Amino acid sequence: MKIEDLRELYEKDVVFFTQHVIERCKQRNIRPMHVRLAVMTGEIIEDYPDDFPTPSCLILGFLSIDVPLHVVVASNGESAKIVTAYYPDKDKWESDMKIRKDGSL
Repeated sequence: MKIEDLRELYEKDVVFFTQHVIERCKQRNIRPMHVRLAVMTGEIIEDYPDDFPTPSCLILGFLSIDVPLHVVVASNGESAKIVTAYYPDKDKWESDMKIRKDGSL
């Protein structure tokens, strides 16, 4: 999966949020525009090509210089679905927010 392809899907307006993700984002005070910003300016830090039913990836974006946001996106190449979005926990991620402290996925 390439970040450029996901950005293109956003430009085509074929990125979707499930009701579950909408509720979780409300709980976490994450707006759809925050998710879009993370995808449009961020980078893929983990790739999950074997996810079922659709390959997915973890994106790291920043809402401001010191506010990181992780977004999991699944895509079949024709459209994309936001799986989840969250503010990474500093206890679970290295200071760059790209590497898990325990080294596992």
